[in-house]
Amino acid sequence: MWEYTDKVKDHFLNPRNVGVIKDADGVGEVGSLACGDALTLYFKLDEKGRIAEARFQTFGCASAIASSSALTEMIKGKTLEEAQQITNDDIASFLGGLPKEKMHCSVMGFDALKKAIANYRGEKLPVHEGTIVCECFDVSDLEIKKAVQDHHLATIEEVTNFTKAGGGCGKCHEKIQEIINETLLLHKVGPHKTKKLSNIQKIKLIEQTLEDVIRPALKKDHGDIELVDVSGNIVTVKLLGTCALCSKSPVTLKNFVESKLKELVSHDILLEEVKE
Repeated sequence: MWEYTDKVKDHFLNPRNVGVIKDADGVGEVGSLACGDALTLYFKLDEKGRIAEARFQTFGCASAIASSSALTEMIKGKTLEEAQQITNDDIASFLGGLPKEKMHCSVMGFDALKKAIANYRGEKLPVHEGTIVCECFDVSDLEIKKAVQDHHLATIEEVTNFTKAGGGCGKCHEKIQEIINETLLLHKVGPHKTKKLSNIQKIKLIEQTLEDVIRPALKKDHGDIELVDVSGNIVTVKLLGTCALCSKSPVTLKNFVESKLKELVSHDILLEEVKE
């Protein structure tokens, strides 16, 4: 059973802005009833070009409804340029977090917003960018690659959580793994589940994982990380740059840094942070 935050429960049980805007300026539709999730997003602009009204209709689970409700609240009062800056991570953060298995619900809202803005501007988005990899859920290689890059995904399960790709017949799993390997260069760093590592091997692999996978991701947000010490399975690190000042740094350390070290080095690793 998934654990939902109180805010997710609230937006599910009391969704905001449900319905249709008949004279909407922009409309975006994503998903399908066949795959189990569908969302239509509507918005209306005021005379100053800001989103005065936003409504949605959705078919899906609690996370899909809550994410759609949250998105409509987040975009009201914003210009289209400001609304475009909202990411699926922002939607999840607004709700206090989503179970990893349900992150694709926030991605659905992000995609619907993108399509609604394109609809208003008279732009035609390509039906598919790239080549379809998952035929069950109509997901392309470029969509998977972008999800891997943007959310630091490293397993097929994580890709499925964010995009639904691979959640059907499973025939695309090999191709998804190839995309993951190419994107994150996991042929250089990978989990050593069967081989016991010496202390020197473990330290080198930790350093390589930090350098090849973790540091590039943190640097995108002007942050960084420094390896301070390795004692057995205890890895001590120090966050630098914006990461050191961010209120969400404990979440970054637990859900990203420690998760990647467990996955790519050893499942026994525990992370500790040292502060100045």
